[in-house]
Amino acid sequence: MSLWSLKDLVELDFSNNSLVGSLPPYFGNLNAITVVDLSRNHLSGSIPTMVGDLQKLIYLSLAFNELQGSILESLGKMISLESADLSNNILSVMIPKSLEALRYLKDFNVSFNRLEGEIPSKGPFLNFTSQFFMGNEELCGGFLFRPFKARLVHHSWRSRFLLIVLVPLAVSFMGLGSIVMFMFRRCRNVPTQVESLPATTILARISYIEIERATQGFDQCNLLGHGGFGSVYKGIFANWMVLAVKEFNLQIEGAFKSFDTECEVLRNLRQRNLTKAISSCTNMDFKALLLEYMPNGSLEQWLHSDDYFLNMIQRLDIMVDVASALEYL
Repeated sequence: MSLWSLKDLVELDFSNNSLVGSLPPYFGNLNAITVVDLSRNHLSGSIPTMVGDLQKLIYLSLAFNELQGSILESLGKMISLESADLSNNILSVMIPKSLEALRYLKDFNVSFNRLEGEIPSKGPFLNFTSQFFMGNEELCGGFLFRPFKARLVHHSWRSRFLLIVLVPLAVSFMGLGSIVMFMFRRCRNVPTQVESLPATTILARISYIEIERATQGFDQCNLLGHGGFGSVYKGIFANWMVLAVKEFNLQIEGAFKSFDTECEVLRNLRQRNLTKAISSCTNMDFKALLLEYMPNGSLEQWLHSDDYFLNMIQRLDIMVDVASALEYL
């Protein structure tokens, strides 16, 4: 109770611990707080209503917990909020429209929850991409791969016709196409495995200085994505060699073990559809894997963006390649 009475507290960071229980209702007593990071704990229950009273809060992270319930309408009153990370929880119901009023909001990550309904489309939401909302199967609208559909009680005769006749027909054609593609690839005797990597692709260990230069000091413009134990950056090395640099966050419990395990696993993988490990960099304060760089963007981008297009043959080809990689693993 004494912690929540510190009205002059400016920053609160209890991330990466083993805190349990729920957030107290008097959370809103921290009138001067600007940063709250309680990510990667075991917090449960719902987000207290009084959180919306934190008018000076700029950064809020409750990611990687077990929070339930809804995202509160009162969060729309946090006028100073610039970044909110509520990802990897069990939050449900809709994203409140009140958040459209947060004019300074630049980052809003609610990926991997159980949210549903239409994503707000005004204010800061005009600038958010699909990566902030992935992992919520019932979310729709905006830039997502599912257009918003009002829940109708009945369908017209035309809708019934589409559901009863055309959908099964389309599924049948897709199944037939999959079989044809599978047989075609079998006839070509495309090997599932490949021999060991050519010696020219195995490099000596690359130094931290080289990695820092290649990623421009791990600049956000080179960030490719985040993972459970760190981030992946694009790096341009000497001779214009481009690699993906997976930097491990050693502050996260289990990062050291994950690095060693990935090194062991990737060293033994030899399959054409799995990313190759090129080299590594390791010392007491820094660990990174250097992987083959994929220049064509993410599969999610190609499948769910209006600016990209894959025809049916290309999609089937991807399915077969993914299946062969899974079979190999």
